[in-house]
Amino acid sequence: MNPIFYAAIVLLFVAVVLACEGAYDWWNSRHGPAARRVEARIRSVSLGGHTGHEQLTILKQRSADEESLLNKAVMRIPRIDRLTLYLQQSGLRWSAARLVGLCAVLPPVVLAAGMFAPAPLAACVGAALMSATLPLLYVRRRRDKRLRQLERQLPDLCEMLARALRSGHAFTGAIDMVGTEFAEPMSGEFRITFDEINYGISLNQALLNLATRVPIGDLRYFVIAVLIQRETGGNLAEVLDGITALIRERFKLFDKVRVLSAEGKMSAWVLGLLPFGVGALMMVINPGFLDVLWQDPVGIRMVGGVLVAMLFGVLWMSRIVRLRV
Repeated sequence: MNPIFYAAIVLLFVAVVLACEGAYDWWNSRHGPAARRVEARIRSVSLGGHTGHEQLTILKQRSADEESLLNKAVMRIPRIDRLTLYLQQSGLRWSAARLVGLCAVLPPVVLAAGMFAPAPLAACVGAALMSATLPLLYVRRRRDKRLRQLERQLPDLCEMLARALRSGHAFTGAIDMVGTEFAEPMSGEFRITFDEINYGISLNQALLNLATRVPIGDLRYFVIAVLIQRETGGNLAEVLDGITALIRERFKLFDKVRVLSAEGKMSAWVLGLLPFGVGALMMVINPGFLDVLWQDPVGIRMVGGVLVAMLFGVLWMSRIVRLRV
C-alpha cells in the first residue's frame, strides 16, 4: 500500500492520543483531586470571616468566573452565604445550587411515585412536601457528625501544639505542623488558617475565622485563650495543657450522661416510629383495612388529632433526653 496511507494512519493515531491526553488534562485541572482541594480551600478562605476584599479579589473573581449560571443565580439570594458556610461545615462538596436543586426536584418525584401507591392523595402530597427537607436533614446530619469529630480531636490538637511550642517552634509554625501532620478533618481547617496567614491576614483574624468556620465551644475557648495570651503574655504551652485537661474531663462527664440517657432516646425512637411501621404493615397485609381513616370525616379528624399528639410527645421526649454538658 501507499506509504502516505500508513503515515496518515500513524498521524491520526498520534492526534487521537494527544486529543485524549489533552481532554484528560483539562478535566483533571478542573475536576481532579488537586483541583477539588484548591477549590475547597479557596471557598473556605473566602467564607472564613472578616477577610479583606483586596486580599482575595483575584481568587474570588476566578471562582465566580468558573461557576455555572444556576449557581450564580442562587448566590444572588439574600443570606445564601450562610447556607454555603453550612455546607462547608458539613464537609460535603455540594454547592448551594445543588442543595436547592435537590430540594426542588424531590417533591415532584415523590408525588409521581405516590400516584402508583395505594395511599390517599393528601398523604402523597404530605410525603412529597416532607421529602423537600431530606437533603437539608442529610446535610445537617453530616455537619453534626463532622463537628463531633472535630470536637473529639481538639484535646490531641492542643497537646500537639503544646509539644511544638516546648520544642522551640513559633505558634505559626505549630499551626503549619498541625495542618500537615494531624488527622483530618482538623488538619484541613488548620491548613486553611495557615494559608490565610500566608495571604497576609493577621494571626488574630485568622484564628477568629477558624472559630467562625468551626462553631465549637471548646475551640472558641482555645482561640480566646491564644488571643489573650498574645495580648498579656505568659506560657502558652501551660495554657494549652489546662485546656486539654478541661476538655477531657468534660468529655468524661458527657459520655456518662450519654450512657444514662440512651434508654430514653431509644424509647423515644420506638414510640415515635411504631405507629407508622404498624400502619405501613397493615396496608401491605390488608390494603383496604385503613381506608376509613381518610375516607370518613371522623377518621380524618382522628388522624389529625393523633399526629398533633404524637408531635407534642416527640418534642416533649426530645427535651427530656437532651442534656447539655
